[in-house]
Amino acid sequence: MTESAQAVREFKMPDVGEGLTEAEILKWYVQPGDTVTDGQVVCEVETAKAAVELPIPFDGTVRELRFAEGTTVDVGQVIISVATGGGAPAPEPEAAPAEAPAAEAESAEPQGRQPVLVGYGVSESSTKRRARRPAEQAPAAQAPAPEAPAPAPAPAPAPAPAPAAPVANGTPVSGADRPLAKPPVRKLAKDLGVDLATVVPTGEGGVVTREDVHAAAAPQAPAAPAPAPQAAPAPQAAAPAPDARETRIPVKGVRKATAQAMVGSAFTAPHVTEFVTVDVTRTMKLVEKMKADKDLAGVRVNPLLMVARALLVAIRRNPDVNAAWDEANQEIVRKHYVNLGIAAATPRGLIVPNIKDAQAKTLPELASALGELVSTAREGRTSPADMQGGTVTITNVGVFGVDTGTPILNPGESAILAFGAVKWQPWVHKGKVKPRQVTTLALSFDHRLVDGELGSKVLADVAAVLEHPKRLLTWT
Repeated sequence: MTESAQAVREFKMPDVGEGLTEAEILKWYVQPGDTVTDGQVVCEVETAKAAVELPIPFDGTVRELRFAEGTTVDVGQVIISVATGGGAPAPEPEAAPAEAPAAEAESAEPQGRQPVLVGYGVSESSTKRRARRPAEQAPAAQAPAPEAPAPAPAPAPAPAPAPAAPVANGTPVSGADRPLAKPPVRKLAKDLGVDLATVVPTGEGGVVTREDVHAAAAPQAPAAPAPAPQAAPAPQAAAPAPDARETRIPVKGVRKATAQAMVGSAFTAPHVTEFVTVDVTRTMKLVEKMKADKDLAGVRVNPLLMVARALLVAIRRNPDVNAAWDEANQEIVRKHYVNLGIAAATPRGLIVPNIKDAQAKTLPELASALGELVSTAREGRTSPADMQGGTVTITNVGVFGVDTGTPILNPGESAILAFGAVKWQPWVHKGKVKPRQVTTLALSFDHRLVDGELGSKVLADVAAVLEHPKRLLTWT
């Protein structure tokens, strides 16, 4: 590389969630020629769980965007290249480096991988890494050789070379297969800047161990980079004709994951749904009083908050309902905490983030967590961690004017409560027919875990609290 040429660094699609294999590029925030700085968000992507903004981990000038918006990209593929040296980027180097031409890196991506810092992208060598002696740079067997190598002239000592493609035990690992690793191992890989897809697993069943990560983090011989050729634009779907009778929409991202999860849940857990119609006039009056209470100023109080509190009281009185089915060990796992899921409809599909340890929160704390959860979901900023580990869920179909439904369980959970619309109806109250505010609740539960008696008790307790909210005090 000559002094006029620049060092080009590539940012690959990171593993933004536990084991996710692909993501769709929703929006680019930069264009070729723009200057970027370390930590600047360059694009927004959507995985099967959430929309995530990706920061780039180095400074420079955007040289190329490899994929158009709307394209689904596998984890590990280069999505943007950045010129990090001074001056304008050189379109072609004077002599192709002997170690790895960019054309081959494009066609054989697994051999051209660079270390990916999980969640942040490529982690290049830094000043902390000691310089290599000429004797250490000699073995090029660990880097793939070109079909017709040409001797390169001695490079000027100014620019520092980028690291070679990472290898494990001398063999590059394909990024197509997602690695299996426990969370502590994933964190270790993230801290060391190791892409788990480049690690050869030695654990039982193909699981990556801590030793594998440390071995992959060992320094490798560097190779000079070469600018990659311009990638062809991603094919775009043809716009439908004005008189088209059908429109086909690709199923991907959150909607695809939801569809798969619902099919798996519906045909794995035997569902039972029970219903109860209840007079919630007293609860609705209490909501209005709490909204006017100065001590609760700034707290978002609504009927859903009261339903959530009623369900938590019912679970406390019937703890066996808060459980999970362990098929592998043929065990029922009772949870001593409640991660309360709230189903949220978003433009990208249905998601179910959950409030961690909801049973331990006060009413104001629960209200704050509920408000933050809903607003974050509507903005499309829910993180994958917020959607993991749920135990029971509430779905508020009443906001759409629907009386009730038969909800499908969120996978791995034991129960889901549907809260229907609150409407004025004629109701027998104290021996007389009066207009009262009435709603219908529906509880679906996994019949492997919850029998009819237990499910009925939980639903009846929720209804009882909403009918007489003073039970929030007497049953607590």
